[in-house]
Amino acid sequence: LTAEQIEHGVGPIDAFDPGPIDTELAARGEAVFTTNCSACHKMDSRYVGPSLGDVTVRRSPAFVMNMILNPDGMIKEHPEGKKMFAEYMTPMANQNMTEDQARAILEYLRTQAPSN
Repeated sequence: LTAEQIEHGVGPIDAFDPGPIDTELAARGEAVFTTNCSACHKMDSRYVGPSLGDVTVRRSPAFVMNMILNPDGMIKEHPEGKKMFAEYMTPMANQNMTEDQARAILEYLRTQAPSN
């Protein structure tokens, strides 16, 4: 993998600056997260998958979106994806999200970061 892929993940999203938090987009992201992600992810504790409250501190915006959009590729190709699979023993389900949905989830996760 390239240095860019190591930092930002394997998938359709290249590195980008998400800018200031968009509260309307974050609200849409919360709804998508609740419907599609909350069965396996919590904000403040490990569950079926890792806790996500600080994911935007630990990972780049592109990494988060690539994990949402390309979980199969991330688990097969990316060292962090392989490590998460080894730790949690459950592959992240491909929810067939659109880029818009993934971007909204990212925005919601940004509002959950400890600095906010």
